[in-house]
Amino acid sequence: SVLPSPVPPGLPDRFRMFRSCEWEVLERSLNILQASDFYWGPLSVGEAHAKLQREPVGTYLVRDSSQGNCLFSLSVRMPTGPVSLRISFQEGYFRLKNWFSDCVVRLLELVVAGTRNNPLHFDEMGGTPLI
Repeated sequence: SVLPSPVPPGLPDRFRMFRSCEWEVLERSLNILQASDFYWGPLSVGEAHAKLQREPVGTYLVRDSSQGNCLFSLSVRMPTGPVSLRISFQEGYFRLKNWFSDCVVRLLELVVAGTRNNPLHFDEMGGTPLI
């Protein structure tokens, strides 16, 4: 499930400079993400984890990353509690582990479908796989 919240329109002003081809990918993806039910914008990791703590395992949200080198973070309610994973953006693609797409929402769709058969393992999650 997803934890829905509306995000005010407009592009965040914290993004670094991008080449024009990257900016087009970013702007298109951000518009799609802002129309989703799970993008919270500039939410801190503590706030995200507090919101997810009360939700069922598997609930997730996307927020702006507090790390300067990443644009977005995926925060997920795991059996052991909430964790946050950085979504990187390199050469026009958003990346999470071995998955990549030119759209954050499409990337999440790939991860959800792919982890059903091949769970993800991240150091941040201890030994608990992401399914």
